Amino acid sequence: MNARGLDLAQLRTFLAVTEAGSVSGAAERVFLSQSSVSEQLKKLEERIGQPLFVRSKQGVAPTPAGAKLVEHARRIVAMCDAAFDDMLGRSLDGELRLAITDYYRPHDVAAIIRRFASQHPRLRLHVTVLPSAVIDASAQDNVFDIGLSLRMVDAPSRRAASRSDDAGTRQSMVIRREKLLWVGARETLREYAALAPPWPLVLLPSTCQLQRYVVKLLERARMPYLISHSASGVAGLQLALKAGLGISCLNESAIGDGVEACPASFGLPALPAAEFHLLPGQPGESAQVSHAREALAALLG
Repeated sequence: MNARGLDLAQLRTFLAVTEAGSVSGAAERVFLSQSSVSEQLKKLEERIGQPLFVRSKQGVAPTPAGAKLVEHARRIVAMCDAAFDDMLGRSLDGELRLAITDYYRPHDVAAIIRRFASQHPRLRLHVTVLPSAVIDASAQDNVFDIGLSLRMVDAPSRRAASRSDDAGTRQSMVIRREKLLWVGARETLREYAALAPPWPLVLLPSTCQLQRYVVKLLERARMPYLISHSASGVAGLQLALKAGLGISCLNESAIGDGVEACPASFGLPALPAAEFHLLPGQPGESAQVSHAREALAALLG
């Protein structure tokens, strides 16, 4: 009789493939070869008795059985990690205040935070969405324990456009790097292709450093623009773009359905890369906050 149960390593690999959307992307996350990842998936599917992914040129997507297994796998892995941390005396409890930019993976961030909370059930998590400039400026004001902000990267120097952390002695951790793109609704871009600038621009308030950067970039290129709509946050900006109210600049993971990159024929200025930085700990920070930052870094990448 075969032993019942699921292999934890296979479940971790299964989740990595689900989140990455490809075997190659998952291999980088779990530090295995693509052939090893494929073999683990094959064994898991044989154990489950049904296919877990639909494979295509674009990558992989969960089957109904795969989607059903995802939630079970997340709980199992979270409970295992929580038990391990508890046995090593690294279990997190008490309160933790997290400040995060709403540019960071807006379609995935809720699931990531939920996974972190499930791994640390005794931790009371308070999440605040703030502009990156505010997060950077208030890092030493005890407003939050852990901050995640977006910064632009100047391509020639590869340095993030931001102030130094603690006079340059404490380094932030780069969690993720993405392209910045000029974007708009498909129908809107077709319409603008036959027109000359100024094109309507959708922006966030001036407290957003990315939007300030975009305006300066257009002015430096002497490209005329017209601000047609001002949104209060990334979610509002996405809705305005989808509604065809203009074009704007977004990082890759923040581009929603129905929105795509502007064609090169528009002649818009080249954009830098964007980096998401996990701010460094403050002097005298508790060991619990340091452990939480390490645990979050593993999930946020």
